[in-house]
Amino acid sequence: MKYLAIWILSVCVLEGVDFQKEVRPILSRHCFHCHGPDAENRQAGIRLDSQDGVLAETKRGPIVKPGSLEQSLLWKRVAHAKPALRMPPPHAHKDLTEEQKKALAAWIEAGAPWAEHWALRPPVRRDLPSVQRRGWVRNAVDAFVLARLEKEGLAPEAEEASDRLLRRLSFDLTGLPPTPEVSARFRRDARPDAYERMVDYYLASPHWGEHRARYWMDAARYGDTHGLHSDNAREIWPWRDWVISAFNANKPFDQFTVEQLAGDLLPGATLEQRVATGFHRNHIATGEGGVIPEEVKTIYVKDQVDTT
Repeated sequence: MKYLAIWILSVCVLEGVDFQKEVRPILSRHCFHCHGPDAENRQAGIRLDSQDGVLAETKRGPIVKPGSLEQSLLWKRVAHAKPALRMPPPHAHKDLTEEQKKALAAWIEAGAPWAEHWALRPPVRRDLPSVQRRGWVRNAVDAFVLARLEKEGLAPEAEEASDRLLRRLSFDLTGLPPTPEVSARFRRDARPDAYERMVDYYLASPHWGEHRARYWMDAARYGDTHGLHSDNAREIWPWRDWVISAFNANKPFDQFTVEQLAGDLLPGATLEQRVATGFHRNHIATGEGGVIPEEVKTIYVKDQVDTT
């Protein structure tokens, strides 16, 4: 016990524990399976994925008592000397490392501060920072960039030459260099919003959708062949064309994802919505003789989980 007390004192002096980076990942990976949002699988009625759940009282005391390790049931179970009473249980094969225990201890001692996941926080409009070179600022983003440059004692570069600026824009939005005709037209355009007009021009180009779709197709494992054995060709190009069309039509992201995951299950599903579910057929497939069906299925399903 003497050594345990010394160890606890040593971890309590840690400062600046970041809940999002250091504590939430521990709870998510090691605790949520049995004490998370899934009510059917939740054990002992303990929930650790919300602040109310973490601070809840039980018959044996509070799950977490901010500022007190001795009164925190979570800490008692995590640091218990008997494996049979320690959490996570041995059969889960998710034992905490000493560093993870230190992070939990420091977090509790610091008052168990909680922060919602960034995706659940409402966006907040920030005031623009004050800057010295106000004439350089054209939009809100410029103000933040310039404020940081001035803080570091740096000055912004002069505006790039029109040809190079157009080239960057073209590659960013379409993945292609500007054509000679477009370059000549841009050089002749003396209007103050000439650059903005070129942005609109490229966003309206079908190459915009082709370029953006490429990144999505890479993440979804798209390929014109099966990927194994003799790598036979397969016809999944209708899904590819659907993705390109979706980007070019500026389809809302929630609709974009729903149609790929379950477009065929939507009421009155259209042909395009059914084609969208080709997303699920992008993974490696094989017709090789001698394969073990369950093994191939496991690999396939894992790849589906990774992409969704």
